[in-house]
Amino acid sequence: MKTKTLGFIGGGRITRIFLQAFVNKKAIFDSISVFDSNPEVLLALKQKYPFIQTLNNASEAAQKDIVFLALHPPVIMETLQKITGAVNEQTIFISLAPKITIAQIAAALKPVNQIVRLIPNATSVINHGYNPVSFGPEIPEIQKWYILEMLNLLGQTFETAEEKLEAYALISSMLPTYFWFQWTELEALGTRFGLSETESKECIYETMNAALNTMYHSGMKPEEVMNLIPVKPIGENEDQIKSIYQEKLKAIFEKIKP
Repeated sequence: MKTKTLGFIGGGRITRIFLQAFVNKKAIFDSISVFDSNPEVLLALKQKYPFIQTLNNASEAAQKDIVFLALHPPVIMETLQKITGAVNEQTIFISLAPKITIAQIAAALKPVNQIVRLIPNATSVINHGYNPVSFGPEIPEIQKWYILEMLNLLGQTFETAEEKLEAYALISSMLPTYFWFQWTELEALGTRFGLSETESKECIYETMNAALNTMYHSGMKPEEVMNLIPVKPIGENEDQIKSIYQEKLKAIFEKIKP
């Protein structure tokens, strides 16, 4: 892969995840630069990743070969207006946010025709992301291959239709948050019931892997899988849990869809 310069606009969680993924894979770029409006965020990032360059404004980051827009949707359009003079026809522009479409970005960044949208996943921090990506219509096929090769450093990256990205944001990107707190609670209960911390962690990890494979690779119907265990300690709460999913996720989807 030919090395290029990378510029990140925004130095928050997802930028840290990308940087750690690059470190894990020993990826080499000509340079990696980051701008964030909060100097404390940049200082902390520089301390953890001393190889990065910290920048004073978003336009400096936008002058790099590949520009990652790592901001929340409410501030994206005003940021695009600020950097439109810094980008050019060769810029590869990758947005990591839901809601703001490729067409909206293209309209705001007139010189840029190589626009990409990616919904990143936190599990990219260990290079096991499941990251859907959509490409603007002006990107040549050979450039797609380059971008996918780079993004595959994060884990599994696959092309999908842009109108599916927000669904992936809820069902993939946010999915770990629906379960992580439950696993830590079960881990604590395991140690309280007599397992060592190591035993409890291994038990949950191995059983969750097996449970997922049983549900999705056994060839059985969901109701058949769920009927394999006769005792369901929280069965009486299932409808309540389903209702929470329906209420919360539908509301978020309405908020983030274009």
